[in-house]
Amino acid sequence: MKVKLSYRLLFVLFTKWASAQTYRRLGGCPTLGCVFPPDQADFLAGQYFDIRVEVHAPKNGSEAIGLPPDKHFKFTIAKGTEEPKPVTEYFGLQEPELEAWGHSWYEDLFAEDEQKPSIADVTSKAYRRVALHEPGAEYTATLSYNNGSTTKATWLVRDLQDVRKTKNIILFIGDGMTTNMITAARLMAHKSINGKYQSTMQMDKFPVLGHQMTHSLDSFITDSANSASALYTGHKSSVNCLGVYADSSQDPFDDPKVETIAELFHRLTGGSVGIVSTAMISDATPGALTAHTRLRDEHPAVIDSFLNGITNYTWTEWSGPDVLFGGGAELFYSPALGGEGYQGKDYYEEFAKRGYQVLWNQTSLADANISEKALGIFTEGNMATWLDRNVYATNAQKFLSPSGDQTPALDQPGLENMTVKAIEILHQRSADKGFFLMSEAASIDKAMHKLDYNRALGELLELDQTIKASFEQLDELGIRKETLVLVTADHGHGFDVMGSVDTKYLAAQDTDRKKRSAIGTYEKSGLSQYTNTGNLTYVDANFPSNWDPRYALFQGLTGTPDHRENFRVNKEGRTPAVVVDGEAVVNPDDAKDGITRDGTLPVSEQQGVHSLTDVPVFAEGPCQELFGGVYNNVDIFFKMAGCLGLARGQDEGR
Repeated sequence: MKVKLSYRLLFVLFTKWASAQTYRRLGGCPTLGCVFPPDQADFLAGQYFDIRVEVHAPKNGSEAIGLPPDKHFKFTIAKGTEEPKPVTEYFGLQEPELEAWGHSWYEDLFAEDEQKPSIADVTSKAYRRVALHEPGAEYTATLSYNNGSTTKATWLVRDLQDVRKTKNIILFIGDGMTTNMITAARLMAHKSINGKYQSTMQMDKFPVLGHQMTHSLDSFITDSANSASALYTGHKSSVNCLGVYADSSQDPFDDPKVETIAELFHRLTGGSVGIVSTAMISDATPGALTAHTRLRDEHPAVIDSFLNGITNYTWTEWSGPDVLFGGGAELFYSPALGGEGYQGKDYYEEFAKRGYQVLWNQTSLADANISEKALGIFTEGNMATWLDRNVYATNAQKFLSPSGDQTPALDQPGLENMTVKAIEILHQRSADKGFFLMSEAASIDKAMHKLDYNRALGELLELDQTIKASFEQLDELGIRKETLVLVTADHGHGFDVMGSVDTKYLAAQDTDRKKRSAIGTYEKSGLSQYTNTGNLTYVDANFPSNWDPRYALFQGLTGTPDHRENFRVNKEGRTPAVVVDGEAVVNPDDAKDGITRDGTLPVSEQQGVHSLTDVPVFAEGPCQELFGGVYNNVDIFFKMAGCLGLARGQDEGR
């Protein structure tokens, strides 16, 4: 028996399901018997996944019923009306080892204030690397425990045609991007006369528009980790999870895993995979394509997963992506230079051993050999934003070289450079097998968290420019008609524009109440001044000609910490709140002439937060008609898998 005796307080995920919202005992597990994947999970035929079952024996708290840990629970599975079979017999597995550990959680905020956790003994088994193969079949998984209690989960294999309709997919993700942000970006970058735009965004030109719902398994507000996992696996999970369902164990790598679209595509077609992001490449959105962990912050292990796949047991054939571009150099360079590589390794060397060319700047990226795999890491941490590279370029001094020598990273590429080169390499290397590329504009989200709206909208406009350039590249390569291009987001922020602000008048006023007179609504909002200066030809313009007009946007988020707003561009970047005596308060150095605003979040929060809003889905190319309408984020996985012909039909009748 594998025994885990120490208790850990998992504050985010766990407490009693029925009565508490802030905390739950275990997300996706409303009873004392837990089955993962849980009820109403859908699968792609032939998609590998793990099963974890748990039985909880609370020792105190409202769920305590005085029963000892159940070491003899039973778990069966049945297709349709067939007779249930033990899961080991059904999948041809050996009976796994019984595991045991202690688990603790707070039932509500009162219990947390009093530091009185509820505690349970847990017994569990995990069944690894199984698959269901019959499209349209429905299965019932039943956990029997505590001498008569049962927990049932109904699983459905989506009935998708096994006919490939697109050779390639490019999935653009504007992290945190909403329709409201797109509207604001259009206003800033495209001139209007008499209420009519003289040019429009590339996203405005897509023939199909849909909307996807973003909530997670056990909360209606998601983070980037489990929302990206939903897009890539077709399975919802809990906050902070990458490609797994969150169990109650302490090990962040033993949670039940689900095969991703990148793993499936590579395994079934042999096609090429590309991953591009302006964030640390181990961040949630790029990481979720190969990593399987409950804790998204396991950055070194995420880097290793790009190269080696899942390391704690055999999962699938994986030889690494053909393209991996982004930031996060500290996870790659030598430990002798202070690098933080997994198990103390130099991951530039590890990738080079596998045949990767290693690229550190835009110059080397432009000259890269398109016949070879490419690892491009261009700075420590997150990459510089478009605004910092192109308008306030002295800020580039803050970004450190990917070599680890602590010099500035002054020759960084942008999302457009990385994506266009990725398309070249993937097309060259994939031959007739096709490719899957994910390209993320990460700092839309990161800037919105910091209430740095102009940087966020600049990143969105760079995404739009990248989409335009990608279509041009597809045309040049002659593969546009065989490539499905999708643009969506993983979640939103509560952002909108409500009018304009006379920033000169606002700065001249002495009181917050008088400063509010500078805000113009309705007819006083006027017209955008972002496009009224400079020498841009507006038919071709993609960015504002003036980032710092007198009459700026009255814009903002609904969920914020204490902060000040002067509504002008933050030329050096923004930190809206700082922590003093354990609480987030207005940053005394930020927006000194602005309006002071009380926060709406818990006082521990320094940044803005995600919102519930549905996010847009734009589609052009083969299968584009599937992406109209309103649907759940997991449906994007099934739509992409169907277009790529990844549903693999019957196999041994299961």
